[in-house]
Amino acid sequence: MSAEPLLAHAPWLTAGGTARVLALLGTDGEEARVVGGAVRNALLGLQPGDIDIATTALPEEVMRRAKAAGIKGVPTGIDHGTVTLVIDGHPYEVTTLREDTETFGRKAKVAFGRDWVKDAERRDFTMNGLSVDASGLVYDYVGGIADAKARRVRFIGDPDQRIAEDYLRILRFFRIHAAFGAGEPDRDGYLACIRRRAGLANLSAERVRMEMLKLLVAGGAAAAVLAMAEGGLLQALTGGVVYTGPLATMIAIERELGLPASSTRRLAALTVAVTEDAKRVAARLRLTNAETKALDSMGHRWWRLAAKDEADARRLLYRLGAERYHDRVLLGWARAAGEVRSPRWRALAELPQRWTAPKFPLKAADFIARGLTEGPALGHVLTLAEDAWLAADFPLEQAALAAIADQAAARISRDERT
Repeated sequence: MSAEPLLAHAPWLTAGGTARVLALLGTDGEEARVVGGAVRNALLGLQPGDIDIATTALPEEVMRRAKAAGIKGVPTGIDHGTVTLVIDGHPYEVTTLREDTETFGRKAKVAFGRDWVKDAERRDFTMNGLSVDASGLVYDYVGGIADAKARRVRFIGDPDQRIAEDYLRILRFFRIHAAFGAGEPDRDGYLACIRRRAGLANLSAERVRMEMLKLLVAGGAAAAVLAMAEGGLLQALTGGVVYTGPLATMIAIERELGLPASSTRRLAALTVAVTEDAKRVAARLRLTNAETKALDSMGHRWWRLAAKDEADARRLLYRLGAERYHDRVLLGWARAAGEVRSPRWRALAELPQRWTAPKFPLKAADFIARGLTEGPALGHVLTLAEDAWLAADFPLEQAALAAIADQAAARISRDERT
């Protein structure tokens, strides 16, 4: 065990709500520390993010002390030792120290305890097994400080055992490596993930979706996903062929254009070649309706974009709207075998920035004035006129619009006569 004052001057630890919670639970024979990701992030020079606190105090004692101090306490998972304290509108999750008494997949039996070592040893990765007290003293029982400094994601103890406790740790291994690791994944952990990959079938689609979408937007996503594919880990998750090359290209395109990482776009690049792929992946991962529609739109005939000139692109932008158009262009670009720094693809992608589609100016009244009555024919004539307007490249002059309306009305009249 080592303890180093590595965060003695961290402002998020020594002031504000975190300091209040640690002070509240660190007296009268009890102790409290910040644990997990916040400590890891701080050591890596990143924002701490969500702050989780562990304590020797039992949940009922945490609630009692919070009430006495005028702090709102919510028993979010009190049977498992978790209470959420709300200070100035910010939630702090507080969990009583635990140790596993029996493990069988994700549903481990736990007992409350006071042993910080055992609490650390039941966590997943060494850099997540760190804790820090109110003075900034970082406690390391599992080698997490050295691994954090080396950006090495390593399972605590036996990797096979850690994975057997919860098969989601296979995905977390690659996600944490993609976000915080460097170089190749830890070999022992990687091989254990491959050996245990059949356990992925036991995971709920919702949990897989959450981890996959987080993984895809991590800084090292391309390399991590490639390692997963080479280890035979992806097909069980997506239910079909994966495309690691287009994913890497999509990531490069986003960076080239200065765009924020999009989990949906990256998922499409990895898994969608046609709309049937989008439906399969959506069902497999239980995607939201919005995510499903986005994947389906991106996969719809994206290959036609390779032959489109700007006039064609304007019509597609009008039909799809800026967001759907942009995503489909980026998927087409990612799947094209060309250069990431392609002037032509960039021009297509940036079309919504320099051109805004006008609204179709003709209305039902324009055709009622030409003798049509309300009913199915009116809807049909509006569709015909809109198609003609798009083919004419969005004219707005009254003479051109009148000609389009006359031709559409005349065609409907001919159709009705025949």
